[in-house]
Amino acid sequence: MILDLLSNAEAYFSLSTGIARAFEFLRSTDFKAVRPGRIDLHESDLYALVSSYVTRPACEGAWEAHRKYADLQYMAEGEERIGYGPLPAFAQGVYDAGRDFVPLLGSGDFAALREGGFMLLFPWDAHMPGIASGNPSAVLKVVVKIPVSAG
Repeated sequence: MILDLLSNAEAYFSLSTGIARAFEFLRSTDFKAVRPGRIDLHESDLYALVSSYVTRPACEGAWEAHRKYADLQYMAEGEERIGYGPLPAFAQGVYDAGRDFVPLLGSGDFAALREGGFMLLFPWDAHMPGIASGNPSAVLKVVVKIPVSAG
């Protein structure tokens, strides 16, 4: 898991071609002018999900992980907390290959994801996104799905 500001993105370009392309997309797009939904990037398996939603209390959150994709979660507007932890510390549910989604049970730590910041989560990172920092509030978030084999 990496937590940083988009202004520092170049420091992570060498991790993979897919990660570099994802950061280039984030840096070159005005998300306040983009409609929510899926945006295919460069290759059909590198894509972004633009979402506008209201954060929720931690008691309503759910832990998850992915096997095929890393998540580059970027906060375009607003703030939320994201839970994170090492995957081996969580009990894994049944993997849904169609959604690349594994539900998890366990507990971890939380970090604030503020406007202009990102969290890069790999398949070995459990995470719980969308949690309110205080009272629930509206956010505009972009999640770029990066194939772990990219680069």
